[in-house]
Amino acid sequence: MIFTSKTFLLSAFVALSLCSPLLAQKQQADLIVHNAVVYTVNNQFNTAEAFAIKDGKFIGVGSSKDILARFNTKQKIDANKKPVYPGFYDPHSHFLGLGQMLNQCDLVDTKSYEEIIERLKKFAAEHPDHQWIIGRGWDQNDWEVKVFPTKELLDKAFPDKPVLLTRIDGHAAIINSKAIQLARISPASKVNGGDVEVIDGQLTGILVDNAMGLVRRVIPVSTEKEKQNMLLAAQKECFKYGLTTVSDAGLNQDDIELIDKLNKAGSLKIRNYVMVSLGIRNLDYYIKKGIYKTDRLNVRSFKLYADGALGSRGACLLKPYNDEPTKTGFLLLSAAELERSLTAIYNSDFQANTHCIGDSANRLILNLYGKLLKGKNARRWRIEHCQVVSKEDVPKFGRYSVIPSIQATHATSDMYWADERLGNERVKTAYAFQDLLKQNGVIANGSDFPVEYVNPLFGFHSAVARQDAQNFPDGGFQMENALTREQALKAMTIWSAYANFEEKERGSIENGKMADFVILEADIMKEPKEKLRNVKVTNTFVGGEKVY
Repeated sequence: MIFTSKTFLLSAFVALSLCSPLLAQKQQADLIVHNAVVYTVNNQFNTAEAFAIKDGKFIGVGSSKDILARFNTKQKIDANKKPVYPGFYDPHSHFLGLGQMLNQCDLVDTKSYEEIIERLKKFAAEHPDHQWIIGRGWDQNDWEVKVFPTKELLDKAFPDKPVLLTRIDGHAAIINSKAIQLARISPASKVNGGDVEVIDGQLTGILVDNAMGLVRRVIPVSTEKEKQNMLLAAQKECFKYGLTTVSDAGLNQDDIELIDKLNKAGSLKIRNYVMVSLGIRNLDYYIKKGIYKTDRLNVRSFKLYADGALGSRGACLLKPYNDEPTKTGFLLLSAAELERSLTAIYNSDFQANTHCIGDSANRLILNLYGKLLKGKNARRWRIEHCQVVSKEDVPKFGRYSVIPSIQATHATSDMYWADERLGNERVKTAYAFQDLLKQNGVIANGSDFPVEYVNPLFGFHSAVARQDAQNFPDGGFQMENALTREQALKAMTIWSAYANFEEKERGSIENGKMADFVILEADIMKEPKEKLRNVKVTNTFVGGEKVY
């Protein structure tokens, strides 16, 4: 047979087409991750080995063989069998607050008032240009003498410069005499929903809850540039620990608009489900404006405060504190004010997210929610913290479709003294995560950072082991309310996405969802409990872009 050049070319083309049909059909991707253990956190809680990403979204999830056969890409990541999870959520945090704290004196884990003074002196020497000395993180429950400090040591160390030191929970502070003078606070000062502590007719320097507003109004306001730096510093810290979505629990219009501006400029890449701080100006503005949503920013909820914190005895309880029989805590807003605000929110498309610590505050808000919501509904209203809930009130979460937004690390931070505050019986109704989960089959677990540490794996460990960093106590704290590992992972991914109305966009590794994911050095679904807090993040991706 004689081949012409034309017949040779035709034969070669046919042969190439027959031997490589898959090559012609391969879909182009921007990134492929393969040879991994992928926890998809889909409805079946399936695992996979690989996935492909295009234009910031997952376009294929399956075995390594399947994904590599179906997709072409110039960028591949061989995960070397490392575990991969959906990007972690923190459904209740203070993102801007973290940035502010990174610019202040860190008082976390101080073991005495004297140690605080030493840290402050060092900070003041390193920041001589600061008009105020501001710090945060002290907790008298960590000290040998577990009582609120007074201003005398601050006055001796800093007689001429004002000092403001916020307690770890953000619900109490101590100030010195210079700050008292600038704020014009006197023993006669009174504040609804707060306390100016006076002993023997003299100010101690302690301010609780709403009383802190008396001094904050005279503190110099941060410039926009300073806030930009705070937000970018907070983002860096969050990406380091695998957080791709945060929920800033309470911001004003100016700060929300700054976040949007930085998103659009491309410098702030983390996703933020912002809760608008309650206030007449904010309430009127955002209800009129309506829900505002971009790929990075979601503004569709209001943050309300019912009461204070358990550590500072501001949590509103049905019966007096076990260790302070004259106190039951207090509401930060009256029941009438709360009902008016909730009614306005109910008549809009916005979600209500209310801070409730004590059993009295939880009961009040559950009843107010029930009055408006009436029964099962799709509004996804949340109670933030829900730390102490009486047994007869727990079913109301299910009755009114209320989402419990909890912080597992609060349980392991408070467990050393919670029984002193609540008594041996009432403490059993606190941090009841499993009981709350059973109501609707969903629970969101965050950190409330910077009240607690940013690292979401601390919350994962606290939820499943109910132990602290030293794995205390043996056997765990009130283990009947521990979460399983699957539940704990869902609580920081898909269930948190659901609590934010984002479960169709993120929270799992599935086709069509935004490609937010994290690679860890070890598998938290299998690692011994005592090693969970030490697992490190290898990489964090937002929309398919490596951000850490």
